[in-house]
Amino acid sequence: MASKELIPEVTIGMVGHIDHGKTTLLQKLTGKWADTHSEEMKRGITIKLGYASCTIYKCKDCTGASCYSISKKCMNHMSDNSVSRTVSFVDSPGHEALMATMLSGASMIHGAILVIAANEPCPQQQTADHLKALEITGIKNIIIVQNKVDLVNDEELKKNYNEIKKFIKGSVAENAPIIPLSGQSGVNVDALLNAIEEYIPNPKINKEDSPIMIVARSFDLNKPGKEVKDLFGTVLGGALKQGVLKKGDDITILPGIKVKDKWEPLVAKIEAINYSNIFVNEVTPGGSFGLSTSIDTYFGKNDKLSGSVVCLKDKPINVYNSLELKFKILDNSILKVNEVLLLNNWTAKTTGIVKSVKKDVASLILALPIASMKNERISISRKTGNRWKLSGWGEIL
Repeated sequence: MASKELIPEVTIGMVGHIDHGKTTLLQKLTGKWADTHSEEMKRGITIKLGYASCTIYKCKDCTGASCYSISKKCMNHMSDNSVSRTVSFVDSPGHEALMATMLSGASMIHGAILVIAANEPCPQQQTADHLKALEITGIKNIIIVQNKVDLVNDEELKKNYNEIKKFIKGSVAENAPIIPLSGQSGVNVDALLNAIEEYIPNPKINKEDSPIMIVARSFDLNKPGKEVKDLFGTVLGGALKQGVLKKGDDITILPGIKVKDKWEPLVAKIEAINYSNIFVNEVTPGGSFGLSTSIDTYFGKNDKLSGSVVCLKDKPINVYNSLELKFKILDNSILKVNEVLLLNNWTAKTTGIVKSVKKDVASLILALPIASMKNERISISRKTGNRWKLSGWGEIL
């Protein structure tokens, strides 16, 4: 069993415009380059959600932000630092075509770091879209990193700062701290760690709640030639929304798989739980983790079960083929009958056709079913030209 200090207690999203330095900053914090997929390496951008974690340490003899670091030793006093906590990060893509992936990441986080490059005018398109997404998904614990300060002079830095302040005025991030920083060199990382500890608290945990895990990834860990007795089942990666899951639990995965014309839940057993190769016997809301299950890898490889929900076998949640949504569109326009919407619920995405609209309530028929609960917030995107534009949200009635 791993030391508890290594287990993430909170998940933080790294969001912002493409090439503003999210993945580089994440590497500086965690030592891990989150773009690990072959296509990401070739194109130099984040395409899928990236995951990494770091332990924040604190020196009892230092004062202010300088007391925080990611080192076990204090370089000022040459003494051992104490563990403050371990945090998990989700690195979201900044490209506009991957907005649905960013929304999947937002469904798993408890706070966000919005990265804004100091050497470009603010806001860039995805800077604005990602802040809108945080507001729509209900994320309020936000820190702004004014990145790449090493590439501008003092006058340009102040101009960019004023642009940021104007941009966030009236938004959910209006009172967010703004940390000037260089992700490349690591300058002012201690101030960012201090802000994380001050502004992004751990989620509240009620162990009596029925567990709900939202699945962001599913994959096959087995390599060719492995002995049958040593084979793993499907591995599910994601985060726990509520409750507790334990090794050995019997679970159901919803909405499951399509058999002929009907969707059937998958039933399995949890065989192992791990946080970045640290194996534990139970998991609570906090960081992202992996579940090794008894499901044949045919059903889960290549992210086939991404967007699914894991519950205890005897405590499933609802699966919806149609929805009644109380909606709010940001420009106050009205949804139209027969309009096709892109819907994001936790890590799932589907399209829905509007069948009726009465004031601020719409009835929709879904192309793919989703597992969710009443009063959950769903992100709504509308078609503008050839792309989907994040437009508002709805609550399930």
